[in-house]
Amino acid sequence: AEILRLGAARYIQRYPKQAVPQVQSTLAKLSLCRTAALGGRRYRCEPCGEECVVYNSCGDRHCPTCGGAKRANWLDSTSQLVLDGVPYFQVVFTIPTELSRLALGNRRAIFNLLFRSAWSALKQMIESEQGFDPAAAMVLHTWNQKLEAHVHVHAVVPGGGPSLKGDGWRWSCRDGQSSSRGEYLVDADNLRSAYREVFLKGLEQLHAKGELKLEGEFAHLNQGEEWQAFLESLRSVTWVSYIEPPPSDDMDGKTVLKYLAKYLTGGPISDRRVVSADETQITFLAREGTKTGGERKQIPVTLSIEEFVRRWSLHILPKGLTKTRFYGGWSNTRRSDYVERCCHFLESVDAPLSDDACEFGPFDPFEPQGDDESSPTCPSCGQPMIPQGEISTPSWQDVMASSDRPKWYDPLHRSAETVAPGHSPPLECLA
Repeated sequence: AEILRLGAARYIQRYPKQAVPQVQSTLAKLSLCRTAALGGRRYRCEPCGEECVVYNSCGDRHCPTCGGAKRANWLDSTSQLVLDGVPYFQVVFTIPTELSRLALGNRRAIFNLLFRSAWSALKQMIESEQGFDPAAAMVLHTWNQKLEAHVHVHAVVPGGGPSLKGDGWRWSCRDGQSSSRGEYLVDADNLRSAYREVFLKGLEQLHAKGELKLEGEFAHLNQGEEWQAFLESLRSVTWVSYIEPPPSDDMDGKTVLKYLAKYLTGGPISDRRVVSADETQITFLAREGTKTGGERKQIPVTLSIEEFVRRWSLHILPKGLTKTRFYGGWSNTRRSDYVERCCHFLESVDAPLSDDACEFGPFDPFEPQGDDESSPTCPSCGQPMIPQGEISTPSWQDVMASSDRPKWYDPLHRSAETVAPGHSPPLECLA
């Protein structure tokens, strides 16, 4: 967060065309997170009289210091869908590098198409090959370890479900090999081919409707012949998608959900990967190469502050776009009935269900339960501090119209070349 505050003004001056309203707004909110501009709560320690103010967080889903409550609530709610004794697979769907770059100018259209295509291929393959009613939870990622554009979705998929014929439970397994339960979901090659074809068909429809912005390096694709050649080049390459079986016998689907929950909010990189930073550059660790067995080697990556903020800002999502979605039996309208049917059929196959496995409480994975902040302890004596009242929280409209807004922030979103850079805070917190 401190690095983003330091580099925002420099980034906007150097890359004015990329500093679109959504990017400027997000960086401005992050720069004001937990400052007096957002109001807060007063606390007092009764034993020693120490007083302090805890300022409000910005609450933006991209903020590196916010989102703990949202992540925890998503994990708690989604974990209700995970049943004991059922294997859960992680399926990853990516798009080629050329499409990841094209998606930068067509985020909403391409990201929605990715979700639809991944689920369509999964549903088609599970129903035809395994014959049970499928379900999935999907989370969108848009980055690689070096913060470059790498658009993909992670899906958590149960390895079994109610039979499509309605006659009981069916496990996923290789044809005629019941011993492969928990090791096999569907044929990975066929899934990859089906996903590619569904995606390309949808991409062609977007182009035909004029819903793709084709500019810069993609401007030539406005020509019909060039577009068809582009589609053929995408169809001729192997798309990367793969199926990961459950990590081990003693790990359930909640293990995979915990991994995905880490990336729901906070942006594409965590503090623990930052090696060093000063006012001109930052060095962080990134995994190198393709995982072919074992752990990939980590290497240090050094970028200028401006380039780091530019790459980080590539992953600011369009306003209102949902990055976690539920499909099939886990969809909003079906999940209660689906979990109930799963529990009923699992009992008939003597699957080990805990007493509360099928208790399905209120499900709202997007509404955080409470704030990220709790009552602080006194820095002098360590005792819990008592709330003394609140400092009113202004609207974002009022904040951005006040003198508290960053000096580089342009409320009219004119060319950033006309906006004077502000003075960034020191990196004392990174010592």
